Amino acid sequence: MGIGEPLGISGSELVHILQTPPELFTSAGCIVLDCRPFLAFSRAHIIQSRNVNWNSMLRRRSKSSVMSLEWLVADKSLLAQLRNAEFSPVVVLDENSRSVRDLKSESLASLLISALQLEVQSASTQICFLQGGFDGFFALYPELCFNTPVMCSNHVAFSDPEPVMSGRKTPLYDQGGPVEILPFLFLGSAHHSSRRETLARCGITAVLNVSSSCPNMFEEELQYKTLKVEDSLAADIRVLFPEAIRFIDSVKESGGRVLVHCQAGISRSATICLAYLIHTRHVRLEEAFDFVKRRRQVISPNLAFMGQLLQFETDVLCPYSALDRENSGTAF
Repeated sequence: MGIGEPLGISGSELVHILQTPPELFTSAGCIVLDCRPFLAFSRAHIIQSRNVNWNSMLRRRSKSSVMSLEWLVADKSLLAQLRNAEFSPVVVLDENSRSVRDLKSESLASLLISALQLEVQSASTQICFLQGGFDGFFALYPELCFNTPVMCSNHVAFSDPEPVMSGRKTPLYDQGGPVEILPFLFLGSAHHSSRRETLARCGITAVLNVSSSCPNMFEEELQYKTLKVEDSLAADIRVLFPEAIRFIDSVKESGGRVLVHCQAGISRSATICLAYLIHTRHVRLEEAFDFVKRRRQVISPNLAFMGQLLQFETDVLCPYSALDRENSGTAF
């Protein structure tokens, strides 16, 4: 027996659900799925909610009106938990829709609800839709929402006056400290990687050195990985993406935090962070770039790296292109 029709709930009802002790649930508890764009979610979201992102590139390539949860939920662990009906209720929300009836059939929230109804074959799972969406909830319960900081992790903004070191001004890219891209992922320069007190303040436990010459300063204390690459138009940085992503994921899974740096934290290390966001968050390069740019204003991958990121975006976001060609009778 499958899931029934979604139940509309108010913000106050969601608050009650969120504040219910875990032991009172018959399942693993409530899960809140936020269907707003990745950038909107990154700025503010309900505490412990998860972002669901249906990328426009895959939407254009799809010839079916039926969407798979696999296309909507990038996190494989969360995907498995949803399919196994481990959560109840499952609360879906968008920006500000007042009810399920107000949703357009092509909207992400509508597609997600339909996918849940098709793939979660358990009558014990209750789908709920938050009336008024995130905007309505945030207006009433801002204390239950998280606002992602956009300043440097040590609270020094790029607009702050330039400090003076050794009789000269510190370059813009070395000012402040590493910036937090994700709770476990930081981006900075070689200068930042050489300041032990800064690394400690950020809780850095590992360093990914994406350069050809920068030294690893604290190898007896921190975990290091060096991926040697030049910041040139001839360099193939894309070949390093899988190894870099595996390293970052391993640090995340161990509960650590990793700093990704090159010489200036502008091109090579920024490229790696962009690739990580594309791969793990299933977002387009444009969204990932805007997201990182808001946190570290000086990023500027060279043109060759941007081209490689665009190709990587296509590879990640169109995993079903071969199936599309097969369905259309087109082959390589």
